Amino acid sequence: MGECIGDNRKTHVYYMLKIKCAKCNKTLIKYVKIGKGRLWHCWKGRIVENNCLHEGNLITCPCGELLGIDEGKWIKLKQHAFTTSGTHH
Repeated sequence: MGECIGDNRKTHVYYMLKIKCAKCNKTLIKYVKIGKGRLWHCWKGRIVENNCLHEGNLITCPCGELLGIDEGKWIKLKQHAFTTSGTHH
């Protein structure tokens, strides 16, 4: 299990997640999530790979499904529009 030092100097568990479209199952984002809990938004600095389409501030899958909204430093995800899989390090 890997560890990551956050801004507040505490040690956190981090996860490499694949975020997939719930409609077509295409892998859209590879994302480093720090800590446990639900995925509400993706911080742009932690996105490793991004295969989404950007139409203004809307983030969509190539199949047309709305994944989230770009809100500056992060993408607010639409719950139930995606599935996740991955491992913790």
